[in-house]
Amino acid sequence: MKKIILFAGFISLAAIVAAQDVPSSAKKEKIDLSNRSNDHFMIQLGYLGWSKKPDSIQRGGISKSFNFYFMLDFPFKTNPHMSVAFGPGIATDNPRFKETYIGIKENTPILKFTNQADTNHFKKTKLAIAYLEAPIELRFTKDPLHNDKSFKWAIGVKVGTMINAHTRSKELQDKNDNTIQDYTLKESSKKFFNSNRLSLMARVGFGHLFLYGSYQATALFKDGVAAPIKPFAIGVTLSGL
Repeated sequence: MKKIILFAGFISLAAIVAAQDVPSSAKKEKIDLSNRSNDHFMIQLGYLGWSKKPDSIQRGGISKSFNFYFMLDFPFKTNPHMSVAFGPGIATDNPRFKETYIGIKENTPILKFTNQADTNHFKKTKLAIAYLEAPIELRFTKDPLHNDKSFKWAIGVKVGTMINAHTRSKELQDKNDNTIQDYTLKESSKKFFNSNRLSLMARVGFGHLFLYGSYQATALFKDGVAAPIKPFAIGVTLSGL
């Protein structure tokens, strides 16, 4: 975790140094940014994918990622188009599976994704993962005086620690997809997962609406317990205030 935090700190420090090195004209009129909107709140909804997923894992339905962050934004005095932002938030990933049992609570050395299409199975299974996360962004705004009507982009990293992981399976069926019993089974455990993660991110947009992408640089699962899966997400960001 210390290495991840140091790496994130290095990225933000490098961004600050780079922005302050941008030459500015001594005659340029000073821009007052005290009343501009700073995109403090960010809500993200995206499609969630798994890179390096083996064919033996059968996904089903639409997997989603949902994130909410509160960011503090600090414009550079020497270049008002640039700023650094950081702050806390909650990030959730919800990959979905079809006719698959995930042995999240089994006392085994590996995490099993068991295809149960030929026997009794749950119609839908969702793996829900939640992180306490802290993004660090380098931001660019084309028109800093009219932030809510300007072209903008941002790049950065997110440092996160897992706070919950569980499966939720609904509607038990037989091998012919006939309902046996309509109930929900929930199982929770974090033992197979890496507790910390580092993700790369970027977004581009206009005003308060952005397209974003993120890629988890660290593996989702611990070494040796499952494939070295690295989640990624593509979606939209809504910012404000």
